[in-house]
Amino acid sequence: MLVSKLGLGGAALGTKIYTDMNRKTGVEIVKKAFQLGINWVDVSPYYGITKAEETLGHALLELNIPRESYYIATKCGRYGEKDFDFSPARITSSIDESLKRLNLDYVDLLQCHDIEFADLDFILNETLPALRKLKESGKVNNIGITGYPLKIFKYILEKDEENVVDTVLSYCHYSLNNSSLEEIIPFLQEKQVGIINAGALSMGLLTSGGPPSWHPASEELKRLCREAANYCKSKGTSIEKIGLQFALQNPNIHTTLIGSSSISEIENSVKWYEELEENGLDKKLVHELQEILKPELNKSWTTGKMENN
Repeated sequence: MLVSKLGLGGAALGTKIYTDMNRKTGVEIVKKAFQLGINWVDVSPYYGITKAEETLGHALLELNIPRESYYIATKCGRYGEKDFDFSPARITSSIDESLKRLNLDYVDLLQCHDIEFADLDFILNETLPALRKLKESGKVNNIGITGYPLKIFKYILEKDEENVVDTVLSYCHYSLNNSSLEEIIPFLQEKQVGIINAGALSMGLLTSGGPPSWHPASEELKRLCREAANYCKSKGTSIEKIGLQFALQNPNIHTTLIGSSSISEIENSVKWYEELEENGLDKKLVHELQEILKPELNKSWTTGKMENN
């Protein structure tokens, strides 16, 4: 897949994860992203409990552009806050439901969503073979896994003897406050999988307005991120801009997903990427910000099954 360096993360499409968004706004954001050169969108049945997929499906109908000109990724296995089902039967029915909502005959990438909540051996022995059958059926072109703890990727890829997995999606592990994804990039390169970076702004930690109330980070990390945001403001820039540019500057990460809840956000993201390409990263400012964040640098939170953390 020749995906753009920037991809549109669909968590905000039609959901209340960060802000309440109506379908019309979501459709316009997708259209604007494509207009600005982004050629792939990542969604999930979990986002908005199917609303994100429905919104994207409406946008694709309205765009009416050649199917080969864009890439669509969705997920399976997670359907609610505590609703997980990675069984072959549910995976098989899930893709049919997703394709109907997306108004597509196939997706370019189907990913097991947040596998740290599952028994990883079940993923290896049951879920991945089911996904391989879906790939053989033509409903799926590529297969991926997603999650937060980095150790899950190594566990799966070391035991994936038939090389079923084509991509990994890691979130909140390549950002200003936590770049520990970098430690496993050589391993991922050895396994020849595509590397997708999500949560470039650490799910709202690295924003001027701060994270949502549900954010799992420690209070100390939240405080330091507020301090970093204020420091950026004092320097005439924003934590959003520097944070996104930091996430995009690593050539070994194939693509980074950006979520947007407004047209202006997607326009700013593309503009900041273009400025990065032209002028490079402000390494001095990044160093100063990471000095502020140093007491909590590369600290992760716990999610999913304890043995997967």
